[in-house]
Amino acid sequence: MASLTRPISISISVLLIFFFFFSPLIKSSGEGDPTPAPWPHQFHAILFMNYSGTLQKIDLWYDWTNGRNFNIIQHQLGKLMYDLEWNNGTSFFYTLDSNKECSTAHVEVGILRPNWLDGANYLGQRHMDGFLCNVWEKADFIWYYEDVITKRPVHWVFYTGREAHVMTFEVGAALADAKWQAPGYCFGNIPKAAYPISGTSPENLLDGVLRGSLAL
Repeated sequence: MASLTRPISISISVLLIFFFFFSPLIKSSGEGDPTPAPWPHQFHAILFMNYSGTLQKIDLWYDWTNGRNFNIIQHQLGKLMYDLEWNNGTSFFYTLDSNKECSTAHVEVGILRPNWLDGANYLGQRHMDGFLCNVWEKADFIWYYEDVITKRPVHWVFYTGREAHVMTFEVGAALADAKWQAPGYCFGNIPKAAYPISGTSPENLLDGVLRGSLAL
């Protein structure tokens, strides 16, 4: 069994930057500002991630009802990676190819709560990817775009510059239970994840693992 030395560079979370607004925001007054819609307890989204030209396609399965989150990550012309997270803080990063790569991690927080955007700072409205969006910022960490009409997420950007473009968003979609089982070679003496995972390094998590300081 090979070790997975760099399991996920995205993890769901799903990333936003400090210097990403090149067009002005339409700022509303403080009173009566809109608030972001809570995430559905179950949904499936397809995301295209871009970080300085490095592209990934992510199948994100969010399942708050059963305390789990799954990111299936296709690197452009590269590996197909699986990032499986549980609300008890356990995560598995693995491949399903002949190399049988796997590593694990444990963090103090579980997956993001549906209301993880509570308390975000409203910035106004901006057009993004062809949609008029309300925009919020939270903890100088993530900028979140939500369609004004449908309240669906459209786009988010992490402070590092990693961007997520939401291609599909299926409310209520659930992955079959059998798909949530990590392979047998993920159990036993396997390496811990190589990148640092802690509440003080949330970008490595929300960028695919969808947790970290924003889950606190």
